[in-house]
Amino acid sequence: MDINKQIITNTAGETAKVGERLAASLKPAIICLYGDLGAGKTTFTQGFAKGLGYSGRLLSPTFIIVRRYQIPIKEYFFYHIDLYRTKTIEDIKNLGFAEIINDPRVYVIIEWAEKLESLLPQNRIDIHFNLNKDDSHTIIIGR
Repeated sequence: MDINKQIITNTAGETAKVGERLAASLKPAIICLYGDLGAGKTTFTQGFAKGLGYSGRLLSPTFIIVRRYQIPIKEYFFYHIDLYRTKTIEDIKNLGFAEIINDPRVYVIIEWAEKLESLLPQNRIDIHFNLNKDDSHTIIIGR
């Protein structure tokens, strides 16, 4: 999948498929998601996990902040991080964030990545989600 593009989706299934196709095209990566509540970030992430071969139920880590999933790619992991409830940079540092993003064997999706501020990794993929007036979603993927 082309990393620099804009996609319009009309259903949750289409949004999940975008995530699935992106996952299938990547080596381990850090993906930062931006967008309001209901813009499609978690649905995209569920598709992404499926694209990595994860077949279980993906639960949003809104209350526990970080979930780690074993994926079928031997010795690789998928981290789903949701920073919605974090208040400070110190909260994020205390999650072991540096260790997670510096592990070359992991795929990481970070919802509410704008909360990372100075901790935003330089080598990342940024994805912005917008809910349109007609209930479609615009997904902008870039570096």
